Amino acid sequence: MGLMSGKKGIIFGVSNQRGIGYAIAKALYDEGADIAFTYAGDVMKSRVTPLAESMSSRLITSCDVTSDADLDRVTAEFKDQYGVCDFIIHAVAFANRTDLEGDFSTVSRAGWNTAMDVSAYSFVAIANRFKPLLGEQASLVALSYLGGERSVPNYNIMGVAKAALEASVRYLAAEFGPLGARVNAISAGPVKTLAAKGISGFDILLKVNAARAPMKRNVTLTEVGNAGLYLCSDLASGVTGEVHHVDCGYHSIATSREDARILG
Repeated sequence: MGLMSGKKGIIFGVSNQRGIGYAIAKALYDEGADIAFTYAGDVMKSRVTPLAESMSSRLITSCDVTSDADLDRVTAEFKDQYGVCDFIIHAVAFANRTDLEGDFSTVSRAGWNTAMDVSAYSFVAIANRFKPLLGEQASLVALSYLGGERSVPNYNIMGVAKAALEASVRYLAAEFGPLGARVNAISAGPVKTLAAKGISGFDILLKVNAARAPMKRNVTLTEVGNAGLYLCSDLASGVTGEVHHVDCGYHSIATSREDARILG
């Protein structure tokens, strides 16, 4: 019997095998979870369908998280196919590339609204719709990054969106707690994913993280996937409202010994 045997849930945001969403889905599936998958548009359909089929998914459907009608439809499809929802993984984020570069103050109103809608509000909208379907000790997990807590070069509006997402986690945790459901976020360190390619200077970010982190390396996709498994399993039955850092300790460091040597 696996940690997730008998548990059913849905993941929003898997796009390929090199992403955090897939890493979490694989960790859940390997422990017995029954997972529904959504994809955004026809391009993603051809990528996601084989991955979902490899995990014996009973529901593989399109979903535009900015569309209330689409969210309503996906919720109804999940209910018809699975009935009860034991976990939700929100691995959805998007910002216009131009809004990730240059001065933060140049972000347009449209760019701000797009990043917030896709990256933060969608988690709230999904949680609201699935609320009546949640089983006992259900778990909702969103994906964040340290840029939601601190300024990170070339992260800009996405950092603000992640801050909103993390605040939403706390408010949803308070609301869903009496139902027995838990709401948390994973703040993963930088990993080489398709999405990371959209961040200018990402290779430098990897080097800085590895140099300053207490463990002197970057986190792996497998490690982030296992953190998602933990938060969705009954092992984390007393954990809610948390932003769980999986970054080899980088978030805990203000100044490293290497910094002191360079500046000294």
